[in-house]
Parts: sequence; C-alpha cells; structure tokens
Amino acid sequence: MSERQRGGDRAPAEKQDVCVIGSGVAGALVAYALSDRGHDVVMLEAGKRFDPANRLQRMERAIRPEYHLPEVWDMGGERDRFTSSGDLYYALNRTRVKAVGGTTLHWLGITPRFHEKDFEMQSRYGLASDWPIGYEDLRPYYAEAETELGVSGGTDNPFAPPRETDFPMDAFPASYSDSLFAEACEALGITMHSVPQARNSEPYDDRSQCVGYSTCIPVCPSGAKYSGDVHVRKAQSNGARVISQAPVQYLEHDSAGERVEAAVYATPDGERHRQEARQFVLACGAVEIPRLLLLSRSSQYPEGLANTSGVVGKYFMDHLVVRVGAELDEPTNQEPIGYQTRETHQFYDHDDSPPGSVKLVFENVNPPSLAESALRGGDTGTPGDLSDVVAGDTWGDELVDTVRDRMPNRRVGMFGNPETLPRAENSVTLDYEKTDSHGNPVPDVSFTIGGYERRTIEFIRDVQRDILNEMDASNIVDSPLRTASHKMGTTRMGTDPSESVVDSRLRTHDLRNLSIASSSVFVTGGAMNPTLTIAALSLKAADAIHRDL
Repeated sequence: MSERQRGGDRAPAEKQDVCVIGSGVAGALVAYALSDRGHDVVMLEAGKRFDPANRLQRMERAIRPEYHLPEVWDMGGERDRFTSSGDLYYALNRTRVKAVGGTTLHWLGITPRFHEKDFEMQSRYGLASDWPIGYEDLRPYYAEAETELGVSGGTDNPFAPPRETDFPMDAFPASYSDSLFAEACEALGITMHSVPQARNSEPYDDRSQCVGYSTCIPVCPSGAKYSGDVHVRKAQSNGARVISQAPVQYLEHDSAGERVEAAVYATPDGERHRQEARQFVLACGAVEIPRLLLLSRSSQYPEGLANTSGVVGKYFMDHLVVRVGAELDEPTNQEPIGYQTRETHQFYDHDDSPPGSVKLVFENVNPPSLAESALRGGDTGTPGDLSDVVAGDTWGDELVDTVRDRMPNRRVGMFGNPETLPRAENSVTLDYEKTDSHGNPVPDVSFTIGGYERRTIEFIRDVQRDILNEMDASNIVDSPLRTASHKMGTTRMGTDPSESVVDSRLRTHDLRNLSIASSSVFVTGGAMNPTLTIAALSLKAADAIHRDL
C-alpha cells in the first residue's frame, strides 16, 4: 500500500467527482458504490486508520482491567469533547468511534429491517411525521445492504416485514441461555426467533466465520463481524482515496449559495486544505453532521448551511435500553458468546399506540470474569484500574469464597428497546462555552423522554416480569435506564423544505450538490437497530448521485 493509500499524504485530491465526509458504514458504502461505477472519490476521515492485523492485540487490551473501553479505539479526549444538557445524560464518547470504519469498529452487529409502520407513524397513529418514502421504496436496498454487509438470518420470524430473498447466510443457532427462557415464553404465548446480524455464520466475503471471541463490543479480532473499513478497502481497490486524521472544519459554498465548492479540513501538522469536488456527501453521523452544518454558517446562511428550515440539529432520537436481571434456582452454566441469538418482535406492530413498538432481546449474560474479580481482590464496587489489585480487602480462601458468592452461576437477563418519538426540543446544538482541539464549539446533545416513552417502558417492564415470574426467578432487579447510542434525526427527510433538511433522494433542499447518508435523515426511529437502514439509505443516495454525475 502506497503512502497515499495509507493516508500519510494529506494534500487534497484534484478533479474529484465526489467528496465523502466520514468513513463509517454509510460513507464506505457510498464511496464503494460510486467508485465501483468509475467515479473519482475522495474520503475525508477525522480519525485514524487502524490496522486490522492488530485487532487481536486490541482485544487483549480490552479484556484487561487496567484499560477502559474507550481506549481501545482512542475515543474521547480534547478532540471529542462534548456537552450533555438533557434530562438523560448522553455518554457520547462511550460508543462512537472516530476512525476509518467509524463506529462499526465497535458495534454489536445486529441488523433488523424497519417495519412498514415505522415509515407511517402519522398516517397510522397521528404521531410524529410520515417519511416521504415507504418500506417498499427501501426494500430492494435492504436486500442489497444485507448482501454487502453479509447478514446471517433465518426465516423463523413471523413478525418480520416482507422480504424477497433469503439472507446471505443461515442464522446462528439458539444459545444455551436462550433455552432458559423458551419454556416460559411458550407458556405465555411469546414467540422467540432468530436475530439477523452482520456476523458471518460461515466464511463470507473473504472473512472468516465467527470463532466466538465474545468481545464483539469493543472489538472483533477475527473480522467475522462486519465493519465499515471492509468497504473502505474495496473503494480503495476501485481507486478511491482516503485522507485520515483530516477533520472537516467547515464547508464553503458558491456565491449563489446553491452548491458546495469545498470542504476545508485540518491535518495533524497544523495545515488547512480545501478539498473540491462536484458532489459532496455528509456521512459522519447524527451528531457531527448537524454540528458541521452549523459550523458552516455564512452571510447567506447565518443559521448554518442547509438550514433554511431551521431544523438542522432538531428531532434528535435514540433508543432506550430497559434491562432486567434475575436469578434462577438452578445453575445456568452460561457460556457468553458476546451477542444475542434470540429475541422477539411480537410487541412491535400494533393497531393502537401507545404503548409504542418494542424489541425484546434475550441476553447471553456475560458475568465479570474470575480473573478480573480476583485482580480486584474481590472488590467489585470500584472501577477497573491497576489500583484495584491493592484495593480489595480479601485474599486467599476468603477471596475464593467471595468470588463464588458474587458469581452464583444462576443469572439471567433480558432487555427491551422501546420506541422513542422525535421531539424538536431534543437536539444537537453548538456549545460556545467549550471547544475541541481545533477551537470549534463542541456539540451539545440534549435528550429527554416524555410520556409516550414512559408508557412504553412500563409496558415492556410488565412483559419482562411476566416472563421472569413464569420462570420462578428471584432477585429481579431493574437496571438504570440508559440509551443504546443509536443516534438518529437532526437532518430529517421530507418533502416540505420548510420542515425538513433533505428530500427523498437524500439531497439537501438548499444545496444542489450536497447529500446526506446517515441516520440523521431518519424521520422516526422505530425500535429496531438503525445500521441496516443507514446502509440501505446510503446505497439509495449513491444511486441518485450516480445519476447526477
């Protein structure tokens, strides 16, 4: 690989057809799809390029108690400073990754399709807004996305939306942990089924099948789980160029305010460059995309680029995680495999709302390791770091008894993802009181839930407790509510330029050569993991851009 291919040469590329900003799954697919049709493509990525050959070492680092998970992919620090101002603290740096491949370096890999009703919330329930496209518009792109990412799945889900082809690979078999829930669910009339996921159940696309390292988050050492850098490399094979460690500072538009002319980016040596292109694609996520548009304000667009509607940054959404754990009066002998193999979508489609849609997931419970507990001297109440070796107050036989008592081998758990609605007050704005390593205002993420979400949470907690009571479980404990880091909204899609940022082909209403490929264009967020829908929309956007070139 040449220095230019490795990203060491950070000078702008000349005479480019397309400039893609961001190299996660969305940017990677757009770059691949367009470069595969012969277009000249350059990608600008704020983070580093990590060598896939080093992922085993990263996994070893991740499981050591002296390391914190964000260190695995160099997350956080002055570069990634942010503010959280809503009722729910938003731990932005716990999950997003700025690197070639983006957050898919760190994701779990679950890839369900949205259901038809997710596109029709206003028409069906009088809630939120309809998308300007429906499930049928996205259906062929879903199939293409499943092929590109490599999705393992089954046909045993009676609640799934219609599909035209089998999954590229068979579903993973049910885990032992799944069998612990099966009898109770059957007694309650709850149907468990397989989980579609971008993880190889057999060798696929020159990547191995899953070998069960059980460290999907934060890192898959084998490469069986899909990550965006797969299509970055394919795009590069087609001639695309990647400039890493090149965070875009702002976009420049022409004098008419109709077209973007350049993306101005910074490099580690302190230089700034202008990358010109015929078409620009924003693919850096539902936080950095609105932030970049707001940073790109001009005399013609004083409220930010592509923000004539005033809704850039508004309608931010995420999914919630409603978890419950319990103990059974028998050994569960779980063998955690790092991902889920059974869930139910039985509570997704309904005639009335609220409660909203819920996806219920049966966990493969992953208890703290014996080694980690021992290193902490039996003290599991302190954060994991080197000081824990001397922080515990029990050793020897007493320590063994303590660890055994705290790891009773009887645990089970499940979690629900309830639907959240888009609200204008949930937003990504600029915090002018705090700046990043380049002196730019950091993003302020404000996220608060309302009565609709609370009704849905109550509903799924009742379902969870019904299942656990049917299992005669004890010590039932609700975990604190948290977000799933499925960032959505902020540059929503629509037909009315006064209420939305992009049209149905993902092009901004204000600028004729600026498109957005991201969950930021979602109008509603449903309760399904968003990545497959991001991938499908990215392929749709690439088709539209190809027609324009």
